[in-house]
Amino acid sequence: MPSSDHLPLLCPVCSLPLVFAGADTAGATTGGPTAAAAGAAPSRMPGQRRLACASGHSFDAARQGYFNLLVGKGTAFEADTAAMVEARVNFLGHGHYRPLAEAVAAAVVPCLSDHNGAILDSGTGTGHYLRQVLDTAAAQGREVTAVGLDISKFALRRAARLNPEAVNLVWDVWQPLPLADRSVDAVTVVFAPRNPAEFARILRPAGRLVVITPRTGHLGNLVATAGMLSIEESKDARLATAMARYFDIDATSDIDVPLALTRHEAADLAFMGPAGHHADRDAIGERFDDLPEPVRTEAKFRLLVFRPKETATA
Repeated sequence: MPSSDHLPLLCPVCSLPLVFAGADTAGATTGGPTAAAAGAAPSRMPGQRRLACASGHSFDAARQGYFNLLVGKGTAFEADTAAMVEARVNFLGHGHYRPLAEAVAAAVVPCLSDHNGAILDSGTGTGHYLRQVLDTAAAQGREVTAVGLDISKFALRRAARLNPEAVNLVWDVWQPLPLADRSVDAVTVVFAPRNPAEFARILRPAGRLVVITPRTGHLGNLVATAGMLSIEESKDARLATAMARYFDIDATSDIDVPLALTRHEAADLAFMGPAGHHADRDAIGERFDDLPEPVRTEAKFRLLVFRPKETATA
């Protein structure tokens, strides 16, 4: 479990700071609500299994290591299924998107503070891209507090296993984020929904928002074969409009990744995205049965770095 002394989390019920309430060897708890009220730092014990606030609200870790902070009605949005997550783990595990992960890390790590650096990976999924950021930061001697959130408990089971030093949370990005104002240096959003107002609120004035989107022509020939959604021509314009009130663009770069896949990998790639919500994995796989191997296509990404407007963070 994470052991940072700079946890930026807020209770989703009362908005007071959340701290770890870990069990000691005698079965008592340390760092709980009383300690939180006194302003104590979170416990650094390795067996931390609970988050708690000074008002007594607490959230136990799931057996797999993530925390579910959703309360009340939860979320109305459709989470990725266990099968979709399995396909994503299989595909990403072969390193096909490694150039993208490296580009995300290269954009994020220079933004991190030398002391008390913090990052939110919003829509962390299986934690694949956050892992690359953390490894790159560690190679440069930077200690980072990391928070990964997603609405899929199946994805977070994988994320908690891959990134045990991060705080992995079930949360809906469209609700107010359970993080303090100006508490993180970077927010990453890789193929995930964006909440510009909340991202601007939690970013420090010198922080950056790093967004990855697919470009027109992404996965070209696979789109029609698998019945995947194509990229709308107006997508970039809508993104710019949504961000304009809170952010200015700082940098933009395009990343092209040629792919040579087995039929099984191609089916995993198709199923792990939005198409997985509408089609059966076996049905998608059958569409690739007659294609010669390797199945060739090209992934086309756009990496955008945004800086908060002064008026948005004042």
